[in-house]
Amino acid sequence: MKREIPLSRAHRIVNHGPVVLVTTQGKSGRPNVLAVAWITPVSQSPPLVAISVADGHYSHRLISEGGEFVVNVPSYTMASQVMVCGKISGRDVDKFEKAQLTPVPAKEVSPPLIEECIGHLECRLDQEVKVGDHTLFIGRVLKAWAEKDLFEETWRVDVKCGEALHHLGGNVFAVSREMVVVEE
Repeated sequence: MKREIPLSRAHRIVNHGPVVLVTTQGKSGRPNVLAVAWITPVSQSPPLVAISVADGHYSHRLISEGGEFVVNVPSYTMASQVMVCGKISGRDVDKFEKAQLTPVPAKEVSPPLIEECIGHLECRLDQEVKVGDHTLFIGRVLKAWAEKDLFEETWRVDVKCGEALHHLGGNVFAVSREMVVVEE
């Protein structure tokens, strides 16, 4: 038996991929951090990733202004830091300081990496697509970094090693700890 889900919560049926911390930097030069649960790869060649950011968010302006962003993948141990970055605005607060995160210079873009995260994608803005009350920022991945033990030899994420954080809504998260292999 199925039950109807309110349309305002329909996204939660498919939105349990890893939550990420997106770093931005506008013309002011001060970097900011935004928690983003709506993220997806959209192309392998060229490598493109899309993030969906609400129009009124401070980071929305910074991404448009700066034309660059970094996708940082936190581990489950960073759940409280993710909540800080998702609950407060960086307009008046230094979220790096408030969430006790360490900015590290990126190689190809101005926004920094977050040292505590397990993976990073340095992105240059390729397209902005207005979608409802959000903008889909599509970034070309220029550099990719990950903890050395995060990937298996097949370049597949080892879920037992990375234990990425998956947002289920509000202050509820899940962690993947097991792989399921289907015999062909």
